[in-house]
Amino acid sequence: MQQDNIAISVKGLSKDFDISESGKGFSGKLKALFYRKRKIVTAVDNIDFEIKCGEFVGYVGENGAGKSTTIKMLTGILMPTSGSAEVNGIIPFKDRKRNAAKIGVVFGQRTQLWWDLPVRESFDLLKVIFRVSQSDFNSQIKKLDSALSLGPLMDMPVRKLSLGQRMRCDIAASLIHNPPVLFLDEPTIGLDVLAKESIRNFLVEMNRNEGTTIILTTHDMNDIEQLCRRLIILEGGKIVYDGETELLKQKFVHEKVLEVEFHDDGNVMQGIPGVTVIREQGCKKWLTFDNDNFGIGEVIGTIASRYKIKDISVNEPSVESIIRKIYKNRAALAAPSEWLLTK
Repeated sequence: MQQDNIAISVKGLSKDFDISESGKGFSGKLKALFYRKRKIVTAVDNIDFEIKCGEFVGYVGENGAGKSTTIKMLTGILMPTSGSAEVNGIIPFKDRKRNAAKIGVVFGQRTQLWWDLPVRESFDLLKVIFRVSQSDFNSQIKKLDSALSLGPLMDMPVRKLSLGQRMRCDIAASLIHNPPVLFLDEPTIGLDVLAKESIRNFLVEMNRNEGTTIILTTHDMNDIEQLCRRLIILEGGKIVYDGETELLKQKFVHEKVLEVEFHDDGNVMQGIPGVTVIREQGCKKWLTFDNDNFGIGEVIGTIASRYKIKDISVNEPSVESIIRKIYKNRAALAAPSEWLLTK
């Protein structure tokens, strides 16, 4: 039974794969014809989370962390080994048809459009598959056309679309039946800057205006920073962080970088406690300071009182750099319960 305001509920969800191993070399391959070693690989390991209706959540991790496996279980493609999952109050693998009617899915490297058909005919086929009435279909296409500029593409065969054009059409196709939940797997992969910006703007507007719940898996951390207020990070099939994207910075970032341009390129920046010069280029210097012990106002005030400054700016670390540090810090990952943030 779906809880009020909960779009997705996952409890103790795990997925194991039984993998056969063939031997190395000719003798190993020959032996494998008669006897194969088998091993169990755990792709998703006892994870729990809830996503509220209308949330825009980034679901990230390195290759093999378990992102796609989770999405496949939530869409009903895979059956979990243990645990439970509900999407819109439906158990996905038990009722795939009903689940499919209430979700949209976009895989950046695959298309749900028919390759040799015009985009318009693909949309018409999806209308029939999802049993969308003609009036609802016309209304939704008009709205999607306005947001994604589909008009010039509707009569083009899918095979003639550029990657950016196809991605806009794929996103539109996933929304023909106006689903309350949308799964996006690398929706901006390979796109140019303008195409990415267009799709990001559309997703933000849809989430804000329609209240669509969106789960985004991506390796593009710019997508995460610009779109997702909440972030779930996986490592080895386990959740190692679940919380607000901004809180991730506050918890794991202890240094900020000041970019300062001085009037004088002489020997400056001597003897300011807690400040380290990490890079120099003429009159410009990049400085780090420990913001746990020194306030940014205090550091800027000290520099400004001692030197003539042309310009100064504060560079915040990117989410990508923070996640990279988390992955490298295997000691921290060994005990995630000590620092796991929950929504």
